[in-house]
Parts: sequence; structure tokens; C-alpha cells
Amino acid sequence: MRILGIDPGLHITGYGLLEADGREPRLLEAGVIRTAHRVTMAEQLKEIASELEGIISQYRPDAIAVEELYSHYNHPRTAIIMGHARGIIFLKAAEAGIEVFPYASTRIKKSLTGNGRAKKSQVQLMIKSTFQLPEVPEPPDASDALAIALCHCRALAHNEGVEV
Repeated sequence: MRILGIDPGLHITGYGLLEADGREPRLLEAGVIRTAHRVTMAEQLKEIASELEGIISQYRPDAIAVEELYSHYNHPRTAIIMGHARGIIFLKAAEAGIEVFPYASTRIKKSLTGNGRAKKSQVQLMIKSTFQLPEVPEPPDASDALAIALCHCRALAHNEGVEV
């Protein structure tokens, strides 16, 4: 089973693809979608949609895991912007017939580090260690996406009511 984790953002959207076959998940691909800063939001969302469609078409994931949107951000504008990017992710997943599994950021961090309030640097170090990478993934959005995918893999392995 291929699981695509996505860390949504308007300027940088991280993605990470894992293959889970009953053993330890294997990292297949990770990266980011970057959009231009000096274009309209509509153009940025169109770029995210186009790039995401290409990633889905190339790697054919069986499931997509994404960070849940929550409303207690200190900066409500960030939540709204993230919501726009998440909408594109859900749309492209639906068009491809792929189910989306949202996870709270605290659950993602806890499943990886044991601490739901872990810092980005801790998440990066755990991704480096888990997949025996020579360096931490940069930018952090790529490691966040891998953490999201890994959280879904672990939920499946523990049969936590998640069905694919």
C-alpha cells in the first residue's frame, strides 16, 4: 500500500510517499511544491493543484493522509490559508478516487516522537532516524509530510479503526 502524506501550505506544500507492506514502511519519495509569492492566491492554488495531480498520477497512492485543520491557531489567517490548500488536496484526491485521512498535528507528533507538542526539529530528527537518512529532510515541510504518512501507517498497523 502506498500512502501519500501531505503537509498543506500556500507557499510550500510538503509531500512524502511511503510504501507499507506489513513490515516497516519504506520511504519512496519526498519533496515540496513551491508556489511563487508574487502571484494571486488563485494562481498559487492552481499551481498546487497541477503539481499534486502530477504526483498522484506518477506515484498512484492508495491513500492520502493530511494534517487536520484546527481553529485554535494563534493566527487565524494561517488557518484560512491552510484550509484553501487542504481544499485543493481533497479535490485532487476525490478526482483520483483516493480516500483522505486527516490527523491532528498533536497525534502526528505523538505517534513519531511520543510528544504531541514536539518541535519541528524533533520531528525532522525522528524522520532521519526512522528512515536512516544521512541528513534531516529539508525543508521541514517534507519531513512533516513524511510524519503524516508514517502516522497513517502506524494507525493501520494498530488497526485503529482506519480502513483503506
